[in-house]
Amino acid sequence: MKKILIMNGPNLNLLGIREKSIYGDQSFEEYFETLKNKYGAVDLSYFQSNTEGVLIDKLHEVGFDFDGIVLNAGAYTHTSVAIADAIAAIHTPVVEVHISNVHQREAYRHHSYLSKNCKGVILGFGLDSYRLALESLL
Repeated sequence: MKKILIMNGPNLNLLGIREKSIYGDQSFEEYFETLKNKYGAVDLSYFQSNTEGVLIDKLHEVGFDFDGIVLNAGAYTHTSVAIADAIAAIHTPVVEVHISNVHQREAYRHHSYLSKNCKGVILGFGLDSYRLALESLL
């Protein structure tokens, strides 16, 4: 059974509440239940933190024995060399995900420090971006 972790970074704990015109009105926990039901043959787990170091610790923890990581690092995507380095240091493939099309948003969101160390990047498909990332790892 493949083991895949979905990780969300800062402010993504507020999905379904914050900026619904950008992020939709469904909580991630609700969406995650849908994914678990659809991919019952996958050992799928979920982790969220608003703290950069905690995200790095989790990458180190699972990055040598999981089959894949789906990562939406939120704003850390555009600021964190430390998370980029953590992705480069582990063996588990990481797919970078964004709910919105960041290239249609503010200019500072157009650059990702993480992308060069990831297997791929999926963005702009709403919460379905996570499913597409999961499919790419399977």
